[in-house]
Amino acid sequence: MASDLSLKVNFEMLDQPIQKAVVYLDSHEFHSTWLGNKAVYRTRMALADKAELIVLAPGVKEFGEDPTIDRLIRKYGYRGTPATLAAVEKNSDLASDLSAAAHLIHGSSEGRFGITWCPGFLSREEIEGVGFAYGDLNKMLTRYSPDQLRHGNNNVGGEHVFFIANPGLGLWAYRGRFQ
Repeated sequence: MASDLSLKVNFEMLDQPIQKAVVYLDSHEFHSTWLGNKAVYRTRMALADKAELIVLAPGVKEFGEDPTIDRLIRKYGYRGTPATLAAVEKNSDLASDLSAAAHLIHGSSEGRFGITWCPGFLSREEIEGVGFAYGDLNKMLTRYSPDQLRHGNNNVGGEHVFFIANPGLGLWAYRGRFQ
């Protein structure tokens, strides 16, 4: 009964999987991928295989909330479960900080969908260095203006996108994953 109730009150259940999602991270709340990867793990159950997730992150300037976590994320990246577990086995720095390892797994798409980060302060090299695709924030904000998009389905120049203004305020899932 608790599981059924949780699905009803905690999830926004979608009838179709999302092909393209645009998630906005408010610059006052989100300064790192450590927090901003809510865009990944709170949408993953709604995203279709081969979907595209675009993360608009004007305030993001670092990967970790502290220097140690930041260094580990930069070193190992968001490369999925097998690569992260192998890194834990071979590297004492990551093995001694399993919260970082768990975060690296949690923030990966496991190769199932693409993730494009559009940060305000991190460079293309930094973003690509941790395994994400890089998007130019100004270009993406022009195309996908958070001020003009509404929550949910939108048509942007003939392109169908699902917009989320704050990933911290929900969980999204494709109903078919629960059947």
